[in-house]
Amino acid sequence: MCSSSSLAPYKTGNFDTSSLSKDHIKITDSDYGKIWDLSRCNSCTHVFANPCPSQEFIQTLYGEIEDPVYQEEAQGRSKNFSRILKSLDKIHPERGILFDVGAATGILLDISRKKGWHVEGIEPSAWAIGVARDKYNLEIREGVFEETTLQKEHYTVVTMVDFIEHIPHPLDAISIAYKILMPGGILCLVTPDINSLAARIIGQKWWHYRPGHLGYFSKKSLDFLLQRTGFRVVKMRKYSWTFSLHYLLSRKPGLNFLLKNHVFASFWKKIPIKLAFQDSFEIYATKDKSNESLS
Repeated sequence: MCSSSSLAPYKTGNFDTSSLSKDHIKITDSDYGKIWDLSRCNSCTHVFANPCPSQEFIQTLYGEIEDPVYQEEAQGRSKNFSRILKSLDKIHPERGILFDVGAATGILLDISRKKGWHVEGIEPSAWAIGVARDKYNLEIREGVFEETTLQKEHYTVVTMVDFIEHIPHPLDAISIAYKILMPGGILCLVTPDINSLAARIIGQKWWHYRPGHLGYFSKKSLDFLLQRTGFRVVKMRKYSWTFSLHYLLSRKPGLNFLLKNHVFASFWKKIPIKLAFQDSFEIYATKDKSNESLS
């Protein structure tokens, strides 16, 4: 990420990367603990897959993803995204155009539109784009953010929720976000914290160690990434998720028997559980009006 050649082995991969399929990298996969060979940069501390799969290969897999379980949990995910929008209200009260990167089925965009934002987004999965169109009447671009031509200095907010850990070249994506944001615009990032207490205690079985994650960030590497691209952090906190008890039970194969009874399964869906593991960053960074736009 910082172009340093000073690297150190971090973890040894533990799954057959040649067998990687679309199901291994969908949002609701449960291949916890499975990782690529990981290296750590001694300069910026970024941890990443090394060797890393090609961007073309990853793009192809994400384009083929179908993930109905993701949409089934829309109510819980809406609570997560609503907290982000409340934070944006405080940081940038003026509504404008919000662009969501990796928009999935459009849950965040739908909520944002209801709160008065003009919304756009991009998503590689044709299935997810179809759901967004049918469910929310949203027209999301189909494609890859880093390869799409977007108007410079046009957007008020760019959101990247659980996105940058999935791509081979995060610096490219953050640089593009800087270019398309208006002066004074806000970038919202959510990504796992590899130095979190949960990551250290759980170790190899940490739920963010997954085949779909190609990079892992610390506060130092995120500071480097944002400063290098011209952003200034205005707010940083730890992210919390809310999911239904039904969804959480479905993540553990040994507990699936609790979902077989339809009456109980319906009841579990109505119970929200907030997970505050303190192991992901929620960051808001501004493109200062005084900064010159990077070219």
